[in-house]
Amino acid sequence: MKKQIIVAFAVSALVVSCTQSTTKTEKIENPDGTVTTTTTESRTGFVDTAKIDKAKSDVKITVSKTGEKINEAGKDIKSEASEVGKDIKTGAQEVSKDIKNTAAQGAQKVEDAAKKLKEDLKK
Repeated sequence: MKKQIIVAFAVSALVVSCTQSTTKTEKIENPDGTVTTTTTESRTGFVDTAKIDKAKSDVKITVSKTGEKINEAGKDIKSEASEVGKDIKTGAQEVSKDIKNTAAQGAQKVEDAAKKLKEDLKK
């Protein structure tokens, strides 16, 4: 007898929790340009597909927003990487100029020392 009562209670709880609801949302544009949203809900049937559809919709919206955030982050990373690349290129050009100037000065010193050595050898 106890098992039958427990089973009956479980079945009734399942039936009550699994009612189907239908939600209709209507957007009406007023003459002044504002939008009025009205939602109507009715409950019938055994399985609540409206809740399942709403959950699916919420997941799709969340995934879409996450994808947009990832795209924005990707754009930010791309622009930052481009800026870093420009900075590296500018720095490399400056270093190249410094190396060329230093090499030219070193070559000039070597030439001066060679001339001085040549003059000393002539004496």
